[in-house]
Amino acid sequence: MSDLRELYQQVILDHNKNPRNFHEMAGATSKVDGYNPLCGDHYTIFLQVDGDTVKDVSFTGSGCAISKASASVMSATVKGKSRDEIAKLFDTFHSLVTGEGGSANAAELGRLAAFSGVSEFPARVKCATLAWHTLNAALKGDSQSVTTE
Repeated sequence: MSDLRELYQQVILDHNKNPRNFHEMAGATSKVDGYNPLCGDHYTIFLQVDGDTVKDVSFTGSGCAISKASASVMSATVKGKSRDEIAKLFDTFHSLVTGEGGSANAAELGRLAAFSGVSEFPARVKCATLAWHTLNAALKGDSQSVTTE
């Protein structure tokens, strides 16, 4: 199990140092800011949605390693997915990081499984879920800022 935990740490460190989709998107159909006042994480999520499908997603901002890695993995994971698929992924991811639904397996979550250890640190759940809550607001067309208070 320690090998798996080490692999998960490497995924988080890699996505923190080399975040995927980290840029401002020209022509975004939706843009929402997210802020975690407890630790100062602040990200802007940009979406390009065509019908029911997320064609492209990117983000800008700054925060801790957990929040940046989560935004990076999320952005890579949701591209090409429908709103329903993203909603299911969010529910599964949220259950994983809160420790409420241990039934999700690594194959189901892919790289998102790297955040399984977050459930051991309740203060970090908001770091891991900030980008997801912001994404949900963007998908709903809500342009108001999101906070994780």
